[in-house]
Amino acid sequence: MKKIILVLSVIGILFSCSSDLNETDINEQNYLVFGHFYGMCGGEDCVETFKITNSSLYEDTIDDYSGLNMEFIQLNDNKFEQTKDLINFFPNQLMNQDETFFGCPDCTDGGGLFIQYSENGNVKSWRIDQDKNNVPEYLHEFMDKVNEKIALLKD
Repeated sequence: MKKIILVLSVIGILFSCSSDLNETDINEQNYLVFGHFYGMCGGEDCVETFKITNSSLYEDTIDDYSGLNMEFIQLNDNKFEQTKDLINFFPNQLMNQDETFFGCPDCTDGGGLFIQYSENGNVKSWRIDQDKNNVPEYLHEFMDKVNEKIALLKD
């Protein structure tokens, strides 16, 4: 009888652990933050930052130009559906770069993109000049997609 109880307990623990893993497939450790910033600007649209996971989209409510202070609120599923494919355009080459700045983001008041990628708690961040002449070509398509998604979310 004790062996049966022990076996049932172990099975129960295994099932509870596996269901927890399924629920937390994507969490605080796996996400993409994307946004734009403009220093010589006025109004709500100057700094827009979003965070996307496998299942949800969030918007930053702080709008801090530095990108250091962010607090996110979840957006509706319709907005998530409009942006969920952005991760497919993320250039993997970026993960191998030692550089964290590309071009001179917002130096000539042209704005910049803020990108942060986290995989299993390994977080990397970049600032990218909006002027494509100042950044590597492999970033161009991703930059277009980031700007496209931000425009969709602002409407």
